[in-house]
Order: sequence, then structure tokens, then C-alpha cells
Amino acid sequence: MKSLFRLSALLFIAATLNAATEKDQPPPPPLELTRPVRTWEFLSATGSRAGIFGNESGRLEAWVYPLKIFRDFRLRFLTEDRVLDAASLARTVTVRPESTTILYTSDTFSVRETFFVPVSESGAIISFEVQTEFPLEIEAVFHRDFQLEWPAALAATYVNWDKTRNAFHFGEEQKRFSAFLGSPTATAASTEFQTNYSSESENSFRLGVTTKGRDTKIIALAASVHGEPEAEQSYEHLVTAHEDLLRQSENFYRNYLSHTVGLDLPDAQLQRAYDWSRVSMIQGLVTNPYLGTGLVAGYRTSGESQRPGFAWFFGRDSMWTSLALNAAGDFASTRQALEFIGKYQRQDGKIPHEIAQGANFVKWFTDYPYAYASADATPLYIITMNDYVTRSGDTAFAQSHWDSAWKAYQFMRSTYDAQGLPQNFGIGHGWVEGGPLLPVKTELYQSGVGAEALRALSQLAHFAGKETESKDLAAAFEKQKSLVNNSFWLADKKRFAFALDKDNHPVDEATVLSTVPMWFGVLDEEKAGATISQLSDADHQTDWGMRIISGNAVKYSGGGYHYGSVWPLFTGWASVGEYRYHHQHAAYANLRANALLALDGSPGHVTEVLSGDFYQGLSTSSPHQIWSAAMVVAPLLKGMLGLSVDTEKPVLVFEPHVPADWATFAIHNVHVGPSTLDLQYLKTADTIELRVNQNGADNVPIAFNPAISARATVTSVEANGRAIPFHVDKNLTDQHVIVGFAAQTQSTIVKIHLLGDFAVTYNSELPQLGSPSQGLRILSETWSPAKDQLTLSITGIPGHAYDLPVWNANQISSVDGAKLLAATDASAHLHIQLPAGDAQKRVASTITVHFSTTSRREKSPKP
Repeated sequence: MKSLFRLSALLFIAATLNAATEKDQPPPPPLELTRPVRTWEFLSATGSRAGIFGNESGRLEAWVYPLKIFRDFRLRFLTEDRVLDAASLARTVTVRPESTTILYTSDTFSVRETFFVPVSESGAIISFEVQTEFPLEIEAVFHRDFQLEWPAALAATYVNWDKTRNAFHFGEEQKRFSAFLGSPTATAASTEFQTNYSSESENSFRLGVTTKGRDTKIIALAASVHGEPEAEQSYEHLVTAHEDLLRQSENFYRNYLSHTVGLDLPDAQLQRAYDWSRVSMIQGLVTNPYLGTGLVAGYRTSGESQRPGFAWFFGRDSMWTSLALNAAGDFASTRQALEFIGKYQRQDGKIPHEIAQGANFVKWFTDYPYAYASADATPLYIITMNDYVTRSGDTAFAQSHWDSAWKAYQFMRSTYDAQGLPQNFGIGHGWVEGGPLLPVKTELYQSGVGAEALRALSQLAHFAGKETESKDLAAAFEKQKSLVNNSFWLADKKRFAFALDKDNHPVDEATVLSTVPMWFGVLDEEKAGATISQLSDADHQTDWGMRIISGNAVKYSGGGYHYGSVWPLFTGWASVGEYRYHHQHAAYANLRANALLALDGSPGHVTEVLSGDFYQGLSTSSPHQIWSAAMVVAPLLKGMLGLSVDTEKPVLVFEPHVPADWATFAIHNVHVGPSTLDLQYLKTADTIELRVNQNGADNVPIAFNPAISARATVTSVEANGRAIPFHVDKNLTDQHVIVGFAAQTQSTIVKIHLLGDFAVTYNSELPQLGSPSQGLRILSETWSPAKDQLTLSITGIPGHAYDLPVWNANQISSVDGAKLLAATDASAHLHIQLPAGDAQKRVASTITVHFSTTSRREKSPKP
């Protein structure tokens, strides 16, 4: 299996080396989002060593890790004897993976300001495309803020204008840290000063006059932690090679997308969100010259502080993100994240919670309370390591890191209470870090990931050749799974409790955190289903995602960071868990919420946290949050598409729950052992077809288990025209056709012939910014014993109308509670008009669909 890891690593390295697009294929269209400027929204351009953060008015700050260089950077335009503030002229923002552009326009000129941070350089470029009727000059203004990232600090720092380089030079007394900001055309610099009689804190320089027509200007920024000569060298390189560096960065992202799992989806919004979220995730991979390379949590402006959002390294954040990276086939980044976090494992086995980018300058791991504040990072580390090894086939990693995983387990065991559950109180927080939901002894969240860590470690033990430990851990998992299900279940409420208190009594609070053990399949199916039905209602599920607790709870606050707000992370947890337990209506609504967030707010990125009451980010949110982007990728690949890979067997499992109105989609670059597979799914009224093309070893086993309705009947299955065996698994809400076959080196076509398949879908949308939820909620889907009647339990806004697309509408004989509207069978939908009433109170209703008694008895067309 070592060769498999080398293969995946080489694919990633090919992307990072900016390999040119293959000559015989045209490059795909560029990934780009453009919209009118929202001056308050976050703007960023990031690389692995530097970042520009600001807002869409054009006010910025710059970082070359771990140094902050300046803040309050902005432009002024000098033309026709006037000085114009650029922010008032900002019209549109355009975002690409490698850059962000603001378009400024007036009556007589336009300026395109593009922020570009090369993938691997310690600096950034700001370029300007100018078109003007009259002479125009751009002036750049900023405040020096030359400091180390929190919690470190520099003492005396300064800035001087260097006439020989046409640049400001930033320095400090020990000559260790240095930076340059300037332009080849820079003139008329003005430097900060302070005297007994006057002072000026701003610095500025002009870029030279464009007399008329078109012109291009650039500003370069470079910094070093090794002194002025290295900073100067980096600056000169950026100035002279910025066009080449831009092309290299474009190629980096293009190749990254082409070498990870690609999707062709019928929903253009989901398609763009998926692609952007893969970009957003890899932009969290940061190199600190002292600490190493790992995943940071997210980005936000720091203002006058030295903390740019969550742009430092987090244990649990990087593990949740890595599960999505694994699903997308980026094993190399996951390996880097695991090695980085494992490097700072505490002697007793505990995995770090957070590592500041200035950690090496202070006694971070001993004198600060943050390094090991959480308890959940430790089981998540074990879970992620196993997920990485299982999917990548890098069993050598399991062997070389076994001692680290075993130490993490020993720490977990040391936290168990008398009944065997891992504790939070006095050990480290689970999910909730503060607020009215505390104190508790252990959260269901913590106990759930703790149980899954046992199963994961059992598999890692097998990979490491420790079969005795593997069997013991597998038995421990089964015992722990039963303990978790019994200890937190509230039979009278038909849901799981949030936590146990110090006396082992359940803390009765319904919470989305219960979907975390669902993600891993730890909870019993009937109990999980009952819990999901409650979490699917509007007091938990908003149009933009999942609240942590019910909006009706006594302890709820819409702005409560850990007691009411909506985290895309929660929404992703819920979606994957709901898909695992076959509750696809709630799962799809949550998936769409996160996907649409990626196209709104800071374009291309998903924010950290939003209000629980109104559609807007919290004022303290990090708008470019890495694990939030992961919660678009994971619900799509692990949830809706049900993709999982075990390269030891090897086998690819493909278990899709796709929306009713999806007739076709495709998946590319799925790695199974040494092979790469492309999958195309096609659906008609009476067939489901899977086409598989694979490159690599022959006979790749595939388990194709698509969801069909509880009403459907499978008549036959064939592979390349020859009948193959199958069986059908029945669940509480649907069925899955279970088909196993081996993909050949040539194309393999599998057809499932069926009768009576039926489905409805609700395509949720985001409300207007600042508005409360408006969408429909489908709480449950219940079939009659004879499967001739389907009842949907819903809630919505009084007086509102909703449409539900329908698949195979010709089976319907009548509908109660809605109207069936159909120009054609393909465009059929149920139109729901809820009665008028109090707009502040949602109304519950039921839709009952009656089916023709002959529709399931019609003969299927012959293959």
C-alpha cells in the first residue's frame, strides 16, 4: 500500500508544482464569482505563507506569517484637481481561487484592483488596471502595524521610505524581522512622524500618473523572519515575476480541482459551491516558518489587534476538515495536518486544541490555558488517522504513528468515569466551551466520538499488525456503543439528551450535537430517526442551517455563540448523519443551506457562525472558515452520494440519496487502490443506470446501493447486458438496492430495472439578508402498509406557497393537502398553499399522496 500513498502524493505534488493543463484537453472554464460590492463583507486573498484580509470597500490588512505588516490600507484617486476616496466608487467584486478584484468606477475612469497572494511566496501583489479619460494617479494609504501574531510581540518597530527601492522598509531594532511595501513606479511618499507639536500616523505613496487611456500598476509586499536581505530578495522576485507567479497560482488551483474528486451536477449552485469549497479548504493549509505546515481554522480581519480571526492551528478543526479532504481524495493535505498536530501531542497523549502562530515565542504549551483546552481533539485525531489510512491505503502511516494513536487512547481511558464514559468536566471541553449549557460532566458529542475512536483504533491496530489489540478494541467499541445509546436516551421524549450532569442524570436539551455520533453510525437507527424528526422542525432548522439548540429552549439566544447560533459545522454534521439514517429531506435542506452560503457572504467561502434568528453572520464570525467549507464537501460526498473507499479490501461503496429531480450526474477521479474511477449515474422512470470507467488494475469491486422509494419493486439487474444477483435492504423511510460487481478496465454498465419508484424533493433557498426563516420543513415521510399512500408531515409560514418537485408523477391518483401540477411528467410538482394566519407562528400540515393500484403492476420494459 505504500505505492498507493506515493501515487496520491505525486498527484498532489503535480498540482502544487503547477503542472500545465494536458495539451490534448482544453482547460475548464475559470472558477469565478462576481456580484455588486457589499462594503461590509469580508474580502481575502490567501496563500500558504501570507494573506490579505479586508472588506469590499477596499480597506485591508496584510500578513506574512507570523508577521502583521500593515492595516487600514486603502486607495485615493487623484484626478481633475480632486481627491476621491476609492471606497465610495467600489462597484463590483470578482473572486477567483487565486485572486480577488474590486472594480472602482467614476464618470471618467475605472480601476480594477486585484489582490493576489502566490501559493508559496512570503508576500503579495496588488495590481491595478487603469482606464481613464483624464490624467489619474493612485495613492495608497496605510497604517504601519508591524507586529508578531498573538500572543507574541515585537518591541520597537519602525518604517522608513527607501528611495533606492521605491518602497517602505519595515523593521525592528534586532534586525531579525523585515518587510518591504512599494512599487517600481512609486513616488511622493509620505511617512508617519511624531514631534512635540504635531504627528501623523498614516503612511502613503503614489504610483505615478496615467495621462490617458489604459495603464497597469503594481504594488508588492514581501517579508522575512531572517532579516532584511531575504526580505529584499523576496520583494524583487515578486516585482519581476508577478505575472509568472499569477499563472502558476492559477494552474495550482486548476490542477488541484482536477486531481481531487470532481462532480458534474445538474444543480449549478451545488456544483459551484462544491468546487469553491474545495478551494476554500486547501486555502487553510498554512506554513509557519517556526512551527511547520498545518491547517488553520479560518480568517477574519484583526483590526488593531494581532489576531486575524482563527488563523492559527486548531486540533479539532483540522480533523473535521481532514475528513472532508479524505473524501475528496486530498490525502497529502490530511497527512500534513495529522503530522503537524501529532507533533505537539502532550506527553500523556492529549492532542492540542489550538496552537497560535506566535506560540514559539512564548511558553505556549505550559503557561497559556488554550493549548490543550478541549477533550474532543484526542478521539478525533484517532478517527481521522484511521479514515486517512483506510481511504489512502497508506498503512505505513498506521505503523509509524501507532505509538501516537495508542498514547491518545491512553489519555482517553484516563478520562473515563465509573461507568466508562469519557468526561469533559475538569478534563477539557467537548463541543460547548462556555455559556448556560454548562457545567456538565460529559456531552453526548464527546461520548459519541469517544466510542467511534475505539472502532477506529481497532482498525488502526489491524493495519499496524496488532491483532490482539484490534480484537480487544472492537469488543470495547460494541460495549461503548451500547452504553452511549442507553445513557443518553430519553424514552419519554423520544430523543437523545445533550449531556449527563455530575450525578449522571440526563441534561434534557434537544441539540444538533446528537448528529455527530449519527455521522459515524454510533446511534441506534430507531432512536436516531426519532431524534432527527424533532431536529427537522423550524425551531432547530433555519433556512441557513442548524441552531445548536431549539429556538424555543429557555437557554436559547439567537446570538449565543454556544447556545443558539447557527454553525455551518452543525449543519454539515446534521446532513451527513441524516443521510446515513435515510432522512434525506432534512439532509438535503441542510446540504443546500451550506452550499448556498458558499455563494453568498464572502464569495466562495462559508462563514463560521450566523445568528439563530436572522439570516446574517454574527458580528464576531470568521467569514472564511475552513471547516465550514468542509461541511459542503462532506455532506455531498459522504452524505448525498454515499461514497466511501476501503483500499485494503479494496472496495468502493456508492450509496446515493439523490433529489427527485436529478436524472443524471457524474463523479470523477475516485481513487480505489491504484485505480481511478469515473462514475456516471442516469435515471429514467423505470431504470437506474451506472456507467463506470476505470484506469488502473482490473476487477475493482464496487458496491452500488442506490436509494429507491419504499414503494418501488426491483425486477432485475444486469451488468454489461448479463443478469447479476441483487437484494433489497428495507429501512424505515426508503429501500436500497444492493448490487456488487467488479469494474473492468473497459467501461462497465449496470442497469437496475424497477417499477413504482417515486420521490418528492424540496429545493430550499436562503431568505433575504437579515430576514427570518421562510422555508418549508418536511418532518417525516410515512408510507401505508400497502405502499399505496404516502403522508408528508410539514410545517411552513402561514399564507405562503411552496412547490415540491415530483418523480414519476403519473403514478399519482389523487393528492390531499396540495395540488399536483404537471405540464409534463418531468416538470410535475406538488403545489402547497398554506392557510393565512399569524405570521409569527408556523403552521403544521399534512400532504397525502394516493397512488394508482395498477402503477406498480405494469411490466418493466425488457432489457
